[in-house]
Amino acid sequence: MNSTHKIVISGSGLWTPSNVITNEELVASYNLYAEKFNADHAADIAAGKVDEKPFSSERFIEKTSGIKARYVYTREGILDIDRMRPKFPERKEEELSNQAEIAIYAAREAMAAAGKTAADIDTVIVSCAYTQRAYPAIAIEVQNELGIEGFGFDMLLACSAATFGLHRAYDSLVSGSSKCVLAINPELVTPQVNFRDRDSHFIFGDVSTAVIMERSETCMSPNSYDVLSIKALTRYSNNIRSNFGHMAYATDVDPFGWDKLFHQSGRKVFEEVSPVAVKHISDHLASLDLTPRDVKRFWLHQANINMNKMVIKQLLGDEGNDEITPTIIDRYANTASAGSIIAFNLYNNDLKKGDIGMICSFGAGYSVGSLVIRKR
Repeated sequence: MNSTHKIVISGSGLWTPSNVITNEELVASYNLYAEKFNADHAADIAAGKVDEKPFSSERFIEKTSGIKARYVYTREGILDIDRMRPKFPERKEEELSNQAEIAIYAAREAMAAAGKTAADIDTVIVSCAYTQRAYPAIAIEVQNELGIEGFGFDMLLACSAATFGLHRAYDSLVSGSSKCVLAINPELVTPQVNFRDRDSHFIFGDVSTAVIMERSETCMSPNSYDVLSIKALTRYSNNIRSNFGHMAYATDVDPFGWDKLFHQSGRKVFEEVSPVAVKHISDHLASLDLTPRDVKRFWLHQANINMNKMVIKQLLGDEGNDEITPTIIDRYANTASAGSIIAFNLYNNDLKKGDIGMICSFGAGYSVGSLVIRKR
């Protein structure tokens, strides 16, 4: 989609937790759990009634994903082999929710970068993989806390929540429904990680990102980007799922069973999503009479370093480098929808006026979302 109105990204913000868990720590915890499980179930394993838990390794994780560490909201409980999930004290209804808290941290950074106050903003979008409650919307809670007049809403779209949230911001600005949009991605993902699953216990980290989008005539930021076009695609797949939801109360099942947590068929995802992402990116650029070689920087979804290398190789003929496609997954891990925005936030200031960039996400749904932008 292209617009006759000039819409710009005028600022971005990033909140990074102070807590880090390295692969070494995570592997040590998981392997202790696996060893204990196998010992406790030795007879059933020998009889073929129970599968033996495989062991993990730092080499396996880094080779498989490119991940070396991850930031987490809290370390408490995650490495405890008798718990293996984060521990959050429950907050009272009159207290600020965890997600609103981290959303506000990133929002204030984005507002400062764009030179905006609450009075300048009239729309708040919270778009992420999970929200910690159904209602009231986290976005409205953030709106209230920041003192913003207007409207806000939540939306969920897993890996592409950030880009699709920016699409909705763009649409709202083009239509005239909004004058300045604060789009936030408070990705509090670790509560849905199965830390007892070797194939996924290392994948995710927590983070929060935010972006200010507005019409060009109100932009005062010294570092801003014209949004030239947006493009979205969804295609249904069961290969990435998280089934936790309110229906568990009515279906009389364990709401915290392994099948209710994040799980995926990783190889299928890799093989099926990569070509879809390549075609989507190529088609989006072609619609603007651009080629991948015209793009100075790709800020890609950060789920798997090998997937990103494959996508870039298909687009450019080689695996690129950190200047063309910055990598943050090594230290942040997969942060659901926020990865491409983290990369943009950290690695955009050096681009020159007229340089073309692309923000692109791809993953669960399946979904692919992209924005072609140009440095002002």
